[in-house]
Amino acid sequence: MRQIATVIIAAAGITGFAQVSPAALPPPTTYNLTVLSGAGASGNSIDDFGLVAGSYTLASSALHASVWAFGSQLDLGTLGSAALSSNVQWPVKNSLGIVSGISLTDALDPNKEGWSCSYFLPNPNFNVCRGFVWEPGGKMRPLPTLGGTNGFATGSNDLGETVGWAENTVHDSSCVFPQVLQFRPVVWGPRHDEIHELPLIAGDDDGAATALNDRGQIVGISGACGIAVGGVSAAHAVIWENGFATEIVNPNGALYWNTPMMINARGDVVGFAGVPGDAAGNFTPPFMWNRKDGWVFLPLLAGDIAGVATSINNRGQVVGYSNDASGALHPWIWQHGVTTNLNGLLEPGSGLTGPIVIAFDINDRGEITGTTATGQAFVATPVESR
Repeated sequence: MRQIATVIIAAAGITGFAQVSPAALPPPTTYNLTVLSGAGASGNSIDDFGLVAGSYTLASSALHASVWAFGSQLDLGTLGSAALSSNVQWPVKNSLGIVSGISLTDALDPNKEGWSCSYFLPNPNFNVCRGFVWEPGGKMRPLPTLGGTNGFATGSNDLGETVGWAENTVHDSSCVFPQVLQFRPVVWGPRHDEIHELPLIAGDDDGAATALNDRGQIVGISGACGIAVGGVSAAHAVIWENGFATEIVNPNGALYWNTPMMINARGDVVGFAGVPGDAAGNFTPPFMWNRKDGWVFLPLLAGDIAGVATSINNRGQVVGYSNDASGALHPWIWQHGVTTNLNGLLEPGSGLTGPIVIAFDINDRGEITGTTATGQAFVATPVESR
């Protein structure tokens, strides 16, 4: 997968929406902002009870997965020593307080791959990375692989299922050094240590599952091995239903970076897409897809040239971030066919020490979490809901 939180993206501003008359729109929602942490933190997930999950940076520079709830922060630790790093990198959609993510372990990777985790966690010694599940009152539980070394967990649902990707023991010729082992999309659970491999698009060898809902729908990517960080691994965006893989077709025909980030309970999917001629992933517009309306590129903020749609709630509100030609990142919310910079919707006195740069998740109450330019994790609460 691509380095969603820090990569500088530049892209062709393609949109599929007609202009909306300002007079036909409801007044914009404003937000009251609560700062959760300012220690190199990031809020990446918020459930419908307001539990936020993400990460924060320790004085040792290690990154630790963390949850914030009822005004308190809990360090989830790691699957190894405290000096190692962990993270809740993806929006995690369930009502049980279950959190899933990635953590380094004390074991060392014999292949020194770096793996997908190295784009989100500092890992100078090539420690093994594994997916984990955390449940309230418990501790991190490591998730099994397909016999290979590394794994990566993204989301968990109310059925006790978690999705992600895991290595097997196959030395894949489509891998690009330092990646060696093949990886496949998987579902863990509902029983502990239970793992199921998902099928790929015909002709593909590798893939990853990125999100799921309670209806048995899972989304992710299918392609070649590459370096296990998107690119050709995301030749095809995929939705899995009843054990079958169906391609979510990018209408521009690009065969890389087609990555769903989230699926809601209605089956609406959001993510980012490749652009023809841009195999390096420097041009990635955000998109939304469902079976009724098909694929649509979301409109960008004025002056921005690329973006990532990171999450969608059951009200159809989408959040994400985009950048201008200089690489400056801007957080946004898309609703009523309009994309709006979140920084322009905040009430005074927010306590921010820098502008919001990434909006990463939104729950069904419309509460948004993300991170600022100065490393503050936050929750933005709609004023209308207070």
